[in-house]
Amino acid sequence: MAEITDLGVAEIRDGFRGGEFSAREVADAYNAAIADADALNCFIVTTPEKAVEAAEEADRALASGDAAPLSGVPLGIKDLFCTNGVQSTAASHILEGFVPPYESTVSGKLLAAGAGMLGKLNMDQFAMGSSNETSHFGNVISPWRRNDGGNAPLSPGGSSGGTSSAIAAHIVPAATGTDTGGSIRQPAAFTGICGMKPTYGRCSRFGMVAFASSLDQAGPMARSVKDCAILLEAMAGYDAKDSTSLNEPVPNWEGALNSDLKGKKIGIPKEYRVDDMPEDIDALWKQGVDWLRDAGAEIVDVSLPHTKYALPAYYIIAPAEASANLARYDGVRYGLRELPEGANLQEMYAATRAAGFGDEVKRRIMIGTYVLSAGFYDAYYTQAAKVRTLIARDFDAAWESCDYLLTPTAPSAAFGLGDLSDDPLAMYLNDVFTVPSSLAGLPAIAVPGGLDHHGLPLGLQVIGKALDEQGVMNAGLALEERAGFTARAEKWW
Repeated sequence: MAEITDLGVAEIRDGFRGGEFSAREVADAYNAAIADADALNCFIVTTPEKAVEAAEEADRALASGDAAPLSGVPLGIKDLFCTNGVQSTAASHILEGFVPPYESTVSGKLLAAGAGMLGKLNMDQFAMGSSNETSHFGNVISPWRRNDGGNAPLSPGGSSGGTSSAIAAHIVPAATGTDTGGSIRQPAAFTGICGMKPTYGRCSRFGMVAFASSLDQAGPMARSVKDCAILLEAMAGYDAKDSTSLNEPVPNWEGALNSDLKGKKIGIPKEYRVDDMPEDIDALWKQGVDWLRDAGAEIVDVSLPHTKYALPAYYIIAPAEASANLARYDGVRYGLRELPEGANLQEMYAATRAAGFGDEVKRRIMIGTYVLSAGFYDAYYTQAAKVRTLIARDFDAAWESCDYLLTPTAPSAAFGLGDLSDDPLAMYLNDVFTVPSSLAGLPAIAVPGGLDHHGLPLGLQVIGKALDEQGVMNAGLALEERAGFTARAEKWW
């Protein structure tokens, strides 16, 4: 039998139920793997005792014939989710020491389904970043290295970089991620794993630290499409505590997985062919077209004419919402409080926010405050909101001629930590292929497709119609089966 830490969610679930190993053995194996991987800095807090507690409960439940759907499966939880009794910081100094007295709906659903919690995963501060270099708790390191003999530490992507690195390093079988403009899909592509952003509203945002409320969406990250389907079933569903939660039934996505795409049309958007696209990525995109054609799909060209305005619109809307959401962190109600001697209330607010927020968070708060300010609101925010509508209409028009879209996930493979940190605009361009579907609230999946000439993973993205997670995952499965991606990082940590 393979090492337990090499097994995915479905294999752990089925092996546990089949008596091949106990849940306690699984929890112990992952706790040991995490303890041996400090060099990756994937976790802000580890909770081995909670993983063991859930495992022992799973073993008792199986013995009594009452195992839950995810019994025996330990998971990592991105630190953007509030977890009852466990520090939740969104990787920010301003929330350091904050221990929520409640559970987020998504993590609560996973725990109620029998999953154990291995710990809270590192991330970009308040989910603002594409490289996991803005965390107050230090950079996350990708387990991957270039094959040119260099040992430069690489970005695992962001903001779900702790999640992607931990899954790729096999120190968790799967974990939660969140996606505002690509924070599930881009890190999945950088580390050679799968990541699914469902339709906006599929998963409750209750208990998820807010960045940009009209864009934030939770989703699963794992090493296969099937594992993503299993986790999404457990995470999704209507929640009265979130006014944007969709009151829609949760399908049996795992049971309906089918990679036969006969009768389906795949659109190739011409606007996604950006200038200076690396040859490796262009070649993989063409290979992806051939794979989907082999699965029975018809390939058609489509146009999304407002794509070039997506990033500018996103970087107005998201900071505007962030500036409003982060106003609540003032030193009174949560975490950090800086109170200089003799300071009044206003001075305490200023000192707390100056000390608590990182540079990237401050940058986005200032951009957001500016675009919402009197005299500029209509010129920036209102215009961006109109562009968002046009982008959504582009997708609606595309669905008249195709069922899904196939695109690259990111415009490059993983880059070195520090390579883009002095150039925010270059960093923002990492989300060029993922932001449009986020603005439109559509489901999309990232699937590993191959390696570039440096031996680093590259991903393909499938975008689908609202609420068609099944179709998106089916197309993702067709890519996964044909790509046969089995590469993994050699252990150096």
